[in-house]
Amino acid sequence: MILRRIVLSLAAGLASPLLLGACGSSNGTGSAAPAAPATSDSAVSAPATSAADGGDGSGTGSSALTTGVTAEAMDGIGTVVADDRGMTLYRYDKDESDPSKWTCSGTCTKTWLPVIVGDSVRTSGVAENLLGTVHRNGKKQLTLAGWPLYRYNGDTGARQANGQGKDAQWYAVAPSGQKAAETG
Repeated sequence: MILRRIVLSLAAGLASPLLLGACGSSNGTGSAAPAAPATSDSAVSAPATSAADGGDGSGTGSSALTTGVTAEAMDGIGTVVADDRGMTLYRYDKDESDPSKWTCSGTCTKTWLPVIVGDSVRTSGVAENLLGTVHRNGKKQLTLAGWPLYRYNGDTGARQANGQGKDAQWYAVAPSGQKAAETG
């Protein structure tokens, strides 16, 4: 009885690869196509930026890198700086400009999203010599006149400034790096 089980197990074991090979997908030539190699390593890198905290306080979860800034006139607050998608950029009074230092971290970066950039940024209406970066957890956060820049998650579309004057500490940034005029 035991010998019979062993023989049946061996026969099933030997037949399985042959039967499974016959079930492979066809590549149009009548032979089975090889399967793609399986990997346990996830090498796809997520774009850096600033839509969510990302677990490290960097605020660099799921948006694309900011590639440009522009000066735009906005009713009630004058000319402000916006990113390449037209989103208003802000500065935080608790940050420092000389030397550049960010203080918004952890849960703060879920509301105020650091503006993460690559090696170069296009400008229009913003003096290139006023732009810089400050290191933020292995990434580069854009600065203007030394002030680290952020987006406000309450701005849901271009040309909004819903974060202006928030908590008397957050202000849309003017092309000079100064606070944009406060709304009345």
